[in-house]
Amino acid sequence: MPSVAVKLYSVFFKFLLKQRLQSWIQSAVDESPNPYGVTTRPEESVSSPNPSFTDGVATKDIHIDPFTALSIRIFLPETSLSPPEQSQPKYKLRLSQLDSPNSIVRRRSSYAPPDIRTPRSDPRRSSFDNVYRGYSPSAKKCRKLPIMLQFHGGGWVSGSNESVANDIFCRRIAKLCDVIVLAVGYRLAPENRYPAAFDDGIKVLHWLGKQANLAECCKSMGSGARGVGAEFTKAEVQRHIIDAFGATMVEPWLAAHGDPSRCVLLGVSCGANIADYVACKAIESVKLIDPVKVVAQVLMYPFFIGSIPTKSETRLANSYFYDMALCFLAWKLFLLEKDFSLDHPAGNPLIPDRSLKRMPPTLTIVAEHDWMRDRAIAYSEALRSVNVDAPILEYKDAVHEFATLDVLLKTPQAEACAEDIAIWVKKYISFRGHEFSY
Repeated sequence: MPSVAVKLYSVFFKFLLKQRLQSWIQSAVDESPNPYGVTTRPEESVSSPNPSFTDGVATKDIHIDPFTALSIRIFLPETSLSPPEQSQPKYKLRLSQLDSPNSIVRRRSSYAPPDIRTPRSDPRRSSFDNVYRGYSPSAKKCRKLPIMLQFHGGGWVSGSNESVANDIFCRRIAKLCDVIVLAVGYRLAPENRYPAAFDDGIKVLHWLGKQANLAECCKSMGSGARGVGAEFTKAEVQRHIIDAFGATMVEPWLAAHGDPSRCVLLGVSCGANIADYVACKAIESVKLIDPVKVVAQVLMYPFFIGSIPTKSETRLANSYFYDMALCFLAWKLFLLEKDFSLDHPAGNPLIPDRSLKRMPPTLTIVAEHDWMRDRAIAYSEALRSVNVDAPILEYKDAVHEFATLDVLLKTPQAEACAEDIAIWVKKYISFRGHEFSY
């Protein structure tokens, strides 16, 4: 059973969430959306970006759409500064539990925490005096890392890519998976209802493709602010990068270190619904997002619903943190009243008209004490029935959001979950011959 601390925090969490949901419903928010939207609530505890390599990861925020509040937070691991052979962690993880894609794995305790911290006396973190103390890519050949798009949870109405809990989770994933994490700040309901959050996910994927193409054009033409064929001194190039926080079209960290041909989607709770939708659209529009290639996705306790109750929905209806009553209120705030249905495509991935044959490999994370678990397992089984690699990891004594709220819950399953994600993801993002060399 979950600890006493988890139970107490769950009661407090549900009390506050219920008040917020009821106040939004009673305020009768206008059905017409606010185009700009909201990505972070005032009451959310947020973590400021830090472009220096604090705890082995540098972060910064980018506002990528001038017409909406859509933004991303980039998490760049310090391993991007080192040659591949010097950046591999020295610890090894067990692989036998993930060998079979058809098995449900139960985890009881965490692995020993890896020691991946490095000294903080690197001059690359303070390249400029009185201007900018963060990391700027040098003209030297940079190491390319896979890119992971992360969609936070929060029941459509809360949560943030800038929250303290999400910041800690993304840092852990960036270090363990050795990837650049782009945490997406999509627009929240009820200010922006369906399909705003889904559209934002697609916008980020297209933005990533444009970034890759623009970076390649600049590299091949040697162009900059002065035009095609112009040459810059090193100082001018660095100054151009620094002045470009939101002012130029090319994002320097992604241009120097990002490899969009190895893109992974990771969604948490309702963010898993967005990730699955983005993966589906990425398959349908491969040429439009080239050179971005979605090679895998991770769905962490997805926010799936349906009209036919499952066993877990009946047995765990009043489970921890997000019980069924609160989730239905959240869905009513997310979907327009005329479109509300428990079998809406945004909530039920097993609608009859959907084809799953071309979906990317999908890892599904479920918690033992989560009423949404059975529907997530059913979706994973449907993927396996059409020969998609779709293993399931179920964590004993875990609750909804156990891995992403580790800053508060402090459960051993949280770190074990991040490590298991790293094991599986590296099968699809590592170059041949290095899949399990970490």
